[in-house]
Amino acid sequence: MAEESRSTVLVALATNTVIALAKIAAGVLGGSSAMLAEGAHSVADTFNEVFLLTSLHKSARPPDDTHPFGYGKERFFWSLLAAIGIFVSGSVFSLYQGITGLLHGGEETDALLSYIVLAAAFVAEGTSFLKAWNQLRGEARRSNRGVWDHIKRSTDPTVKTVASEDSAALVGLVLAALGVGLHQLTGQSVWDSAAAIAIGVLLAVVAFFLGRDTKEMLIGEAVDPELRAELMQELESFPEVDAVVDLLSMRLGPEDSLLAVRLDLVDGLSSDEVERVSSRIDRELQTRHPEITQVFLDATRASARQRSEAYERGEERQRHEAEHLTEE
Repeated sequence: MAEESRSTVLVALATNTVIALAKIAAGVLGGSSAMLAEGAHSVADTFNEVFLLTSLHKSARPPDDTHPFGYGKERFFWSLLAAIGIFVSGSVFSLYQGITGLLHGGEETDALLSYIVLAAAFVAEGTSFLKAWNQLRGEARRSNRGVWDHIKRSTDPTVKTVASEDSAALVGLVLAALGVGLHQLTGQSVWDSAAAIAIGVLLAVVAFFLGRDTKEMLIGEAVDPELRAELMQELESFPEVDAVVDLLSMRLGPEDSLLAVRLDLVDGLSSDEVERVSSRIDRELQTRHPEITQVFLDATRASARQRSEAYERGEERQRHEAEHLTEE
């Protein structure tokens, strides 16, 4: 997955570098606030791809004494910086350009130059977006999910960031074209400035949602609720397990998660038997779920309430299984 993500980021980096230069040139020569806002947008995206490439490189380092669980969270940290970059370099500058244009009026714009650059940028951004979208579709297919469901639940912030940037870029290009076109038709520069403000707001929204999702993973988000339910069911299916007292999890990176479980084992097991069942549980969980790379098991005694809850979960599963068999 990391190699596929790196390819997606490289395509986005090359695309944004070229079109950033073209947009800035068109904005300066044509005097369009909307084009300058789009130029700032592409500059922000270009630096963000550098952040994402850095994250892919740093997160690949193996575990060591100072980071025994590896460097997977580097992906989350640098993706958070990318979200901040979208806001600071893109949104703030775009809002400044638009507000300045509204307060002081705009210049006459060279509409033809802007249209040419916008059309070329749309093709380039569309190509980058399709590359990211195809990766997301492939990942969704392998996970047996719909694409939108996968985007919402994906733990890979790299491709999610690229897809969000490119989606915002395509919408931003349409807004810039509308601003330039309405300025040309009406002779009122307010449309050009309004487009720049709209682009700034768009980037602020994208930055907020990307930053929010990445922050959750960075501070220790648990695994997906469906995976947690599967793990709980599998643990309770072992004959040596009387009850699952507690199940804690944390994402260590896009492809790595930690699982810590307190188990109440059946009475009468010797110390050797406890070791054997613990090793079997560890081995089988990691075989069924490769994303679970760290498993910690703690044998303890469940309270009466915890035993009751485990019993109720078992009864509920049996009812669901019976209903499923009846429907078939």
